[in-house]
Amino acid sequence: MADPQAVTPGPARTDARRRHDPTVRGFASDNYAGVHPEILAALALANGGHQVAYGEDVYTEHLQRVMHSHFGPTAEAFPVFNGTGANVTALQALTDRWGAVICAESAHINVDEGGAPERMAGLKLLTVPTPDGKLTPELIDRQAFGWDDEHRAMPQAVSITQNTEVGTVYTVDEIRAIVEHAHGLGMKVHLDGARIANAAASLDVPMRAFTNAVGVDVLSFGGTKNGMLAGECVVVLNPDAVSHMKHLRKMSMQLASKMRFVSVQFEALLAKDLWLRNARHSNAMAQRLAEGVRAVDGVEILHPVQANAVFARLPHHVTRRLQERFRFYFWNEAAGDVRWMCSFDTTEDDVDAFVLALKEEMAHA
Repeated sequence: MADPQAVTPGPARTDARRRHDPTVRGFASDNYAGVHPEILAALALANGGHQVAYGEDVYTEHLQRVMHSHFGPTAEAFPVFNGTGANVTALQALTDRWGAVICAESAHINVDEGGAPERMAGLKLLTVPTPDGKLTPELIDRQAFGWDDEHRAMPQAVSITQNTEVGTVYTVDEIRAIVEHAHGLGMKVHLDGARIANAAASLDVPMRAFTNAVGVDVLSFGGTKNGMLAGECVVVLNPDAVSHMKHLRKMSMQLASKMRFVSVQFEALLAKDLWLRNARHSNAMAQRLAEGVRAVDGVEILHPVQANAVFARLPHHVTRRLQERFRFYFWNEAAGDVRWMCSFDTTEDDVDAFVLALKEEMAHA
């Protein structure tokens, strides 16, 4: 006899209403974009029925094989909720309680994570100013000292971002040189790959070329900025460099109970070429934007446009008026610097409309 209390799945219905205009797009952040239709389809396929919780599901198991195809047979993926959680968990795995991490002064872990690496992980960030967002062995040496000094936090890891916070991309050789230098000093290397797909598309190389192939120990793999709904991943590339990742993920409040819905997104993104298609498109839109901006008198592009970001300087009052027409942010308001981000769903018409608006506001000024 059927249980009268049992819930029988029926036709999908919702009382929710669309509360935004889906034709409106801006240049504030690739986090503003929606979810790629292929990701949404994968989530629907993973829905229904029961799967074991906390990562013991078939989707998370299959994700390991997908990651092996990109990062080699020793790679192990630990899905987490967000990028800050990925970085905090990864850096804890590389350091002791007295440890420190060397990073660029502009690094996301230093300026955009609310002090989480230091407050939550209990480590010290040792920062270095960088003109283009990129560390070098020589810059690392400014903070790589004092291992036996009990009065100073011990440098135990180097963290780099690919691509960087100012849109520049490390070459394979640049990362190899950093890894060899750091390892030679007894330190480990973490790569914050919030936009790793954009970097690989820009360099036209596999992601492994500048990660496990050159000796990076741990990777924070980003998917949300490249079409996913939610979730990132800590990928352990060198199992000898870390220990107790499962426990650290739980202690860092990053263990998803219904992990299959994070893992299946990565499968949809990485099993074929969706990650690369999305990244190539957003990069191409940034190049189109940069070309249009260069033709506008009085606007200066600040950094090489190598991924999906354009950094520029323009008059403050022009920015304020332009922000009434398109969403974007100041990068350094005092200097008049702004950041324009392109996404997997940015269109050529979006870019052209923005460039036209910029020309109009500059002419008005």
